[in-house]
Amino acid sequence: MKLKLLKLRTLSVFLIISLLSLIVLSCENKIGTIPKSDLLTLPSLSVRDFKTVYTDSGRLKLILSSPLMEQYDNTASPYMEFRLGIKVLFYEGHKEPVASVTARYAKYTKSENLWELKDSVVVINEGNDKLETELLYWDQTKDLIYSDRFVKITSADQIVMGTGFESDPRLQKRRIKKVSATIYLKDEE
Repeated sequence: MKLKLLKLRTLSVFLIISLLSLIVLSCENKIGTIPKSDLLTLPSLSVRDFKTVYTDSGRLKLILSSPLMEQYDNTASPYMEFRLGIKVLFYEGHKEPVASVTARYAKYTKSENLWELKDSVVVINEGNDKLETELLYWDQTKDLIYSDRFVKITSADQIVMGTGFESDPRLQKRRIKKVSATIYLKDEE
């Protein structure tokens, strides 16, 4: 009986040691290093549901808001990307917004001082003129907004449509390069 018990204990110890050896030997260190190229493609800053208020001498200038802003500083040309859209309300010292810009996508390239707005871009100026397009650039250095795509400008008395567009940021000195239609909203008396 003692011999059977001893054989059983020896067998149990052998099985336990064998099992532990298999577990220890089968484990491997799978933690690797993240390639540097992958790190460079990640944003250096991500902000969700943010609102930025710009003032000058205590006067409210504009409020910029977006569901997501990602800043990329580890590239040759650093930029900020607003993949989920952007909304800018211009106050210019007034209590209520006097102008606005909305788009479903925006990108600001710091080195070029250039904004790129895409997908359902709508600009409304102080005179309540509305510009609609799918792609709009704002070159802050040249103080110029432009597009090579279809644009539609709606004012109180007419709707003008065409391809290609240039203007000052306030839409006061605007020019459509290839006008395709002009619709007059008010009849002449």
